[in-house]
Amino acid sequence: MSDIPDLGPPPQRIAADVEQVRRLVAAQFPQWADLPVEPVANSGWDNWTFHLGPEMSVRLPSAAEYALAVDKEHRWLPTLATRSPLPVPTPLAKGEPGAGYPYPWSIYQWLDGAPARPDRIADPVRFALDLAEFLAALQGVETAGGPQPGVHNWFRGGTLRTYDMTVECALAELADRVDAELVREIWASALGARWDGVDRWFHGDIAAGNLLVADGQLVAVIDFGTCGVGDPACDLTIAWTLLTADGRQAFRERLSVDDATWARGRGWALWKTLATCSNTFEDPEYAEEHASAQRVLGEIFSEYAAGTATTSSP
Repeated sequence: MSDIPDLGPPPQRIAADVEQVRRLVAAQFPQWADLPVEPVANSGWDNWTFHLGPEMSVRLPSAAEYALAVDKEHRWLPTLATRSPLPVPTPLAKGEPGAGYPYPWSIYQWLDGAPARPDRIADPVRFALDLAEFLAALQGVETAGGPQPGVHNWFRGGTLRTYDMTVECALAELADRVDAELVREIWASALGARWDGVDRWFHGDIAAGNLLVADGQLVAVIDFGTCGVGDPACDLTIAWTLLTADGRQAFRERLSVDDATWARGRGWALWKTLATCSNTFEDPEYAEEHASAQRVLGEIFSEYAAGTATTSSP
């Protein structure tokens, strides 16, 4: 029997709206019942997010699988916040099912900032170093009792082999739109790169949308739904998906990432980007996302080729 976890079918998402949130808050937290509720633009996939007044947010998981993170975040975010050099979400209250909504939900302190993107970053190297400082601090938190990879975080922090079939399906879907031979070479390199087995804390979804910037600087990290303890290589994905070449080098040096961990991080970036490519290439509504994923694939290919050339030179 295989010891590779089964990801199972995609989550069955449900919708949530402003009126439902108002009813939930009024029934369970009447002290905030008079505060205005407004949807947050581009609130993400795992949760429906709403403004609650000017200083709080309400997050409602969009599927049962995502709701598994609610208790985890309330348990661990206060601990992680004490070690973080950047603000992270502060849970203020945990709600229960009601008003036709079936899962636990949360109220958080609102954190100001805009999702990171290249044109919002004043100094790419400084941004990369600030992010590396955050991850270094996170990895330094005591791991005893921390959440191991599992369904609650889609097995982030575990073996990349969990996503082996996803990569093959993406290649089949994309056909000749990508260099399948090169993809398989990079993927094999990632699968063969051994982890030292020492548990460390990881965020699990260090992506542009979860990194908030203001005045060109990194000012907060949000959405810890996939956090846990295990192999932190999954947090290196951002090196290819957002950082510049100079920023990537500074990021790696600050974290003292060895070759094996870097190869696994590249594998996480490859899996995520291939999945995005295969899910968007035929849908004109996602043309921008597909173009961005193609750009990231190019970054992964060129960085891997440069590293291979360096290690093979006399």
